[in-house]
Amino acid sequence: MPKTIDADRARTTALPRDWSPNYDKRPGVETPGTLHTGWDAVADALSGAAERGLCVDCYDGVHEAQVRDALASRLGFDTILHTADLLKDAAELDAMLAPFLGGDDPIFGFLRALPLADWFDADKLAAAQEQAAAGRCLVIGIGARLVAPGAPLVLADMPRWEIQLRQRAGTVGNLGAGNAGTKASLLYKRSFFVEWRALDAHKRPLLGEAGFFLDTTDADSPKLADGDSVRAGLAGATQRPFRVVPFFDPGPWGGQWMREVCDLHDYRDDDPPNYAWCFDCVPEENSLLLRFAGGDLELPSVDLLFEHPRALLGDPVHGRFGDEFPIRFDFLDTMGGGNLSLQVHPLTEYIQQHCGMHYTQDESYYLLDAAEDGTCYLGVKAGTDPAEFEAALEAAQSGGPELDAERFTNVVPAKPHDHFLIPAGTVHCSGRNTMVLEISATPYIFTFKLWDWGRMGLDGKPRPINIARGMPNIDWSRDLAFCERELMNAVEPVAEGDGWREERTGLHRREFIETRRHWFTGPVTHDTGGSEAGGVHVLNLVQGAEAVVESPDGAFEPFTVHYAETWIVPAAVGRYTVTPRGEGEHATLRASVRF
Repeated sequence: MPKTIDADRARTTALPRDWSPNYDKRPGVETPGTLHTGWDAVADALSGAAERGLCVDCYDGVHEAQVRDALASRLGFDTILHTADLLKDAAELDAMLAPFLGGDDPIFGFLRALPLADWFDADKLAAAQEQAAAGRCLVIGIGARLVAPGAPLVLADMPRWEIQLRQRAGTVGNLGAGNAGTKASLLYKRSFFVEWRALDAHKRPLLGEAGFFLDTTDADSPKLADGDSVRAGLAGATQRPFRVVPFFDPGPWGGQWMREVCDLHDYRDDDPPNYAWCFDCVPEENSLLLRFAGGDLELPSVDLLFEHPRALLGDPVHGRFGDEFPIRFDFLDTMGGGNLSLQVHPLTEYIQQHCGMHYTQDESYYLLDAAEDGTCYLGVKAGTDPAEFEAALEAAQSGGPELDAERFTNVVPAKPHDHFLIPAGTVHCSGRNTMVLEISATPYIFTFKLWDWGRMGLDGKPRPINIARGMPNIDWSRDLAFCERELMNAVEPVAEGDGWREERTGLHRREFIETRRHWFTGPVTHDTGGSEAGGVHVLNLVQGAEAVVESPDGAFEPFTVHYAETWIVPAAVGRYTVTPRGEGEHATLRASVRF
């Protein structure tokens, strides 16, 4: 048997014999070209272009003053313009954004892509444009291209996960707000609903125009690559399987499974008490590493989606979702931890009317592992009185008796390889001592917590509860009989061959994601259908130590995946095979968009 995960009680049951940690936390896409590392090398590579001035357009989270000072001291310019000095004042921006931010609620808002030019003082912007055109000028900051549209362009991008870490650390705030150090959840909300929408709209055309890409994710080790090499790397990623860079985060209910299986003992300097989440396929949040001979250039993986949406998603999926990646894979670890919060996701009509999204967070829980007492809370008890349930929730939240969750919700046993389907409107949470691969639609911020078991967050403060918004989104018809009939292990055999069998595991008919499980001891052939008529695949190796993904005609180099790793197969890939390495039966879970 595998090693003990937590001496308290959690034990892995699904790992292969003689398993050892092999989860790759820094996967990359091989890219030809030269990478320049360190400020001296970066400045030297930019020196020729800088003779005509330089435009360094930054994404949110970049430490702009550091970049400005490093380049100015090494390259010398007649004039330096920092776009932060050209913004409208904080009060004017607050008034402009207030209609979309929903007050102090940390998750409630309305998505709106305001043009980035609207964030700037028009007179200051016009004056800066004249200055930039008059001499050898360094223009730096968010929206720099608005000031210097003709200067050589450096795009200083930043993955959203790193932005969140900097927001938590108090080193960056919101655009023009001067609010670094404000509660991180409120910084994130303003970023999510309005700032990143404006910045993404501004960035899209710059991806094809930039002469250079600057990576300052590691602030002490900046990296620069020329634009053509980066674009070649992004184009190459659409022709082969790849992984984005996973990130792991602790939480008040977190467990110990990922610490061992994903080898997280030295992942963070602060050595948190648990790891609750892993996001390993959320392109809007994750990084993509372009692996040059001299090191890795880290970019937001959403850049690939913006540059090559049809090749990545496939034409039918792109036609439905545009340049949004609709499938999310992540982990929820409660092995040796506690229950997740009892929660519900908004119905489609609610999220359209109140949040500006055109689809909602339907999801499912696939059990990678569970202890003998593992459970899942799913649906409401038959005959539950909504008013009585709401009163019990309000009383518990106000310091009264704790909620008797089992009185109102169904608690069902959970074992490895169970699959629970959770269309929006279903009350749910995973119980303690489970390891969930969550497969869902992407708009994950919209979770209405109903009860959090009286816990505090890791910051020692109460976690936000959304009873008033959660209650109108509960589908009261989803009782135990409905869940057993439609949401629990709805497995259908599809096909079988020599050394493999395929099953449909969902999702529910209300959901747009299709999932297929393959059990195999030999090669299995998959087919995305191609970029013209097919769609992107997302897979996870849910059983077996290792597998290799190959092209039948050698179109890409063999790609190795390990237990619990998620990988993306772009629609443009077409046919590919997955072959087990090692003893015993292997299994993958594959998600795609129904069309």
